[in-house]
Amino acid sequence: MVEPCLAAQRRNVFICPACGGVLNADDGHREIKCSGCNRFFGYEKEIPLLFLSNEWKESGADVTETIKSFYEKTPFPNYEDLDSGQSLREKARKGLFARLLDSQTPYNANILEAGCGTGQLSNFLGMAKGRSVFGADMCLNSLKLGQEFKEKNQINNVTFLQMNLFKPVFRPDSFDLVICSGVLHHTSNPFLGFQSIAKLVRKGGFVVVGLYNTYGRISTDIRRFLFRISGDRFKFFDSRLRDRGVGDIRKRTWFMDQYKNPHESKHTIGEVLNWFEQSGFEFVNSIPKSTEEPFSSDEKLFKTNPKGTMLDHFFIQSGMMFSGGREGGFFVMIGQKKF
Repeated sequence: MVEPCLAAQRRNVFICPACGGVLNADDGHREIKCSGCNRFFGYEKEIPLLFLSNEWKESGADVTETIKSFYEKTPFPNYEDLDSGQSLREKARKGLFARLLDSQTPYNANILEAGCGTGQLSNFLGMAKGRSVFGADMCLNSLKLGQEFKEKNQINNVTFLQMNLFKPVFRPDSFDLVICSGVLHHTSNPFLGFQSIAKLVRKGGFVVVGLYNTYGRISTDIRRFLFRISGDRFKFFDSRLRDRGVGDIRKRTWFMDQYKNPHESKHTIGEVLNWFEQSGFEFVNSIPKSTEEPFSSDEKLFKTNPKGTMLDHFFIQSGMMFSGGREGGFFVMIGQKKF
């Protein structure tokens, strides 16, 4: 059911998103069948199409299809200026978090990126031999970009698949590391989404969650308002949009993702700490740090740190109102599943 290089050792992690039954694929990668409910799934460009829509009772409450349609038209991020595995590696290592994540994640780890978009992080992490990396997203056009880059650069440790994170296609406790960055705040129920992916982390494993911060997002909200009332003029207010080193395609996808997205929510450090507690996770680390201690260039991502106090959180997040504009008011929380 998965890519040939991973099928033998990883097929057992998959389940049917409808009934939890065993999935079986034909040798030609044409269709997948559930042995439980006899449902059939297909492939496109070697990508298993395992997305199943939500069936929530609340009429109009689910934004999944709206967000799916938005990102099908505007995949984010794009692969502009990334023509090889080396260029992706160089770009990723310029970012402190991606570099630390790669260097501190064991080479034999089983990794899921839930909501991988175009799969740049999945492809980057999959360059290390011995890892099994799965990049799952609901948007097929985004997955195709990741798959094309993977095939072009022969990144054999990565499998891309279409999936609804509310209806995962993996058995519980399957992964050493689950990454869900920039995803949950575009869903109808972020906490329910977190609970869904949290079940996929093995005991002792880690979850990495990236969200928009309630305070850090204020400057973006102000710019969004100015763009809306001015007919999208004054784009120079966004530092990325005035950066001459950023190509036109990257500027457009950034603008659409940040200012034209049909749905987003905002969250706080304290809120995510509650998610961890309710889901059986211990807090480990965050970016920015949840105390006044600075985040260092040689930070140990998976070493347990103090949670900080409510006052610490207030000052840290208040500071993000002024410092969070470049990254859209984004913050990251890391938790470890209790044994």
